[in-house]
Amino acid sequence: MRRKGAASPPHAPRLTPQPRAIGILGGTFDPIHYGHLRMAEELAEALDINQVRLIPAGSPPHRGQPRAASPHRMEMARRAVAGNPRFLLDDREILRDRPSYSVDTLTDLRAELPVGTPLVLFMGSDAFLGLTTWHAWEKLFDLAHIAVAHRPGFSPTLWEDALPDALRRQLARRRCDLPGELAELPAGRIHLSGITQLEISASQIRDLCLRGRSTRYLLPDPVIDYINEKQLYV
Repeated sequence: MRRKGAASPPHAPRLTPQPRAIGILGGTFDPIHYGHLRMAEELAEALDINQVRLIPAGSPPHRGQPRAASPHRMEMARRAVAGNPRFLLDDREILRDRPSYSVDTLTDLRAELPVGTPLVLFMGSDAFLGLTTWHAWEKLFDLAHIAVAHRPGFSPTLWEDALPDALRRQLARRRCDLPGELAELPAGRIHLSGITQLEISASQIRDLCLRGRSTRYLLPDPVIDYINEKQLYV
């Protein structure tokens, strides 16, 4: 009991909890397949991320136009992630009337999310090798962490030797080996993580469709059904 006339103890300051990290996986998804989905699932699990934004590209600046139109790619992605509460489909690049640059997408997300939210851009090790060809690539580190997925048999030494000099310097400065470190800051770190080896490519799937061959077990059945229904890649 507080003694009469004694001063009230000061209230402890309320600490604002650190927002949970959000994963970002972009791509043409032409079509989306188990290689995309398994990478996103395994990286999210390894990094303790409970929300991954899958963002289909509208007009990708680094490659030719997708074979399937934007509405079809969105619908395939929607069917692929149905039933997984971790995945959230984001149509902002599809709706954008200009080329889909990752730096613009991350800037938009930063403006919408709580201040300090860690964003983690997912990509494969081959994609990271070409990062210096991306528009305003150095600004990516001000906006997000990068989680680089690699497969069994991966040689970090050979991979690092193949990196452009500017990117090798960034890796040396920003690399972190402990997954939990990505949650401590909103952006700026690079983390390498091993994932299951799934040698699946969208071009392989499109070729199989063109030749009337089976694509079963390469992508979710609802996506296969949609491709067949719309005759997308014949």
